[in-house]
Amino acid sequence: MKRTTRWQRNCLSLLLGGLLAGQAIAGQPPLDADASDPTVMGWMQGFPPAADKQVNGNNYLLFPRTRWSFSHIRELLPTANVGRGAGAVSSLPDARRDDINDLQFQLADGSNMTWAQSLAANYTDGIVVLHRGQVVYEHYFGALQAERPHMAFSVTKSFIGTLAAMLIAEGTLDEQALVSSYVPELKDSGFGNTTVRQVMDMTTAIRYSETYSDPTAEIWEYSRAGNLIPRPADYAGATSLYGFLQKVQPEGQHGEVFAYKTVNSDVLAWIVQRVTGSSFAELLQQRIWSRLGAEQDAYIVVDQVGTQFAGGGLNASLRDMARFGEALRNNGRFNGQQIIPEAVVADIRNGGDPAKFAAAGYATLPNWSYRNMWWVSNNAHGVFAARGIHGQTIYVDPKAEMVIARFASNPVAANGANDPISLPAYSALAQFLMRQPQ
Repeated sequence: MKRTTRWQRNCLSLLLGGLLAGQAIAGQPPLDADASDPTVMGWMQGFPPAADKQVNGNNYLLFPRTRWSFSHIRELLPTANVGRGAGAVSSLPDARRDDINDLQFQLADGSNMTWAQSLAANYTDGIVVLHRGQVVYEHYFGALQAERPHMAFSVTKSFIGTLAAMLIAEGTLDEQALVSSYVPELKDSGFGNTTVRQVMDMTTAIRYSETYSDPTAEIWEYSRAGNLIPRPADYAGATSLYGFLQKVQPEGQHGEVFAYKTVNSDVLAWIVQRVTGSSFAELLQQRIWSRLGAEQDAYIVVDQVGTQFAGGGLNASLRDMARFGEALRNNGRFNGQQIIPEAVVADIRNGGDPAKFAAAGYATLPNWSYRNMWWVSNNAHGVFAARGIHGQTIYVDPKAEMVIARFASNPVAANGANDPISLPAYSALAQFLMRQPQ
């Protein structure tokens, strides 16, 4: 395999998929969290950094450089700003406790692990835990700091899904309307005769593969169209995200099964922006971010024509992600106001069709479902979550009155790699906080 091809495969698997990155792809185990700490490795230190310590557009998606780059995306890619507004920062009362790191829980194989060990095992860059709206745990590692935005990847989808659901609740958007009625440019694509609801719940039937070992898979052109990986000199494909969407073809019957495909999120963003006349970043700022009392501006990665990547381009600070999760836990109310309609939050919590979800075969998420681009557990605690590759999450446990916001840079992209540790850890912490509240 040529070096360029291997590099492209590594980059794509990191950004959108489920393969090991960097050293792991080369057949060697990846460095652990301590050894791959970006400060220890010396990435981008010095004025200028040494040549072998530089992170740039040619290597920023390769582990272990990702442990630095995920916290510095704006220095590497073009972005659109999501302003926090001029209002006061909303309060997150500090009630940090010193008995969480030693909390023990059991893994599926019967072995025990502590909370602190679980963070290292999954390459956590930062984590905030709220209980009853108070910060009971907050810790940062490596390159991440409280005020620094981090790449949220597919957590972005839950924001565009929430905005779309808000428009539906207001009567601005019809969930049963065909996509082509809002975006005529998609009439002849695989999305033309799908409904808005099918896009929101990812039950579209489209010819779109994210199989990285297949050089003809559609994911390759999609990523090149959005400038997520370099284009070969002879590249003749789409040159923007929306240009690619118009080429997607149908395959199967819409509405029958759940199939997680990132392109649905960008179709939804196109619809939302067309209906409102505002960009994704503008809507997020006006309808959610400025009303949360966020501490920091957020930003969204854009392609070469300025299209904002709704499938995974949001970058935000961890405490502000926790604020959004707390708003969802409180039925859409936060910072003294109803930010998200209560009916929208109820619709998310009710989830989608578990039978349609089961067809996708997520071994770590039995009995879960998908609704409005949120992952819904359907368990006794009513847990629901926004999830992004490499370990990003906003995890809401209504029964335990707990919200977890976490950023990570796990060398394995797919969450199936960190779920066997993270989900038991989150469940154990919920039980602990319920038994021993402060």
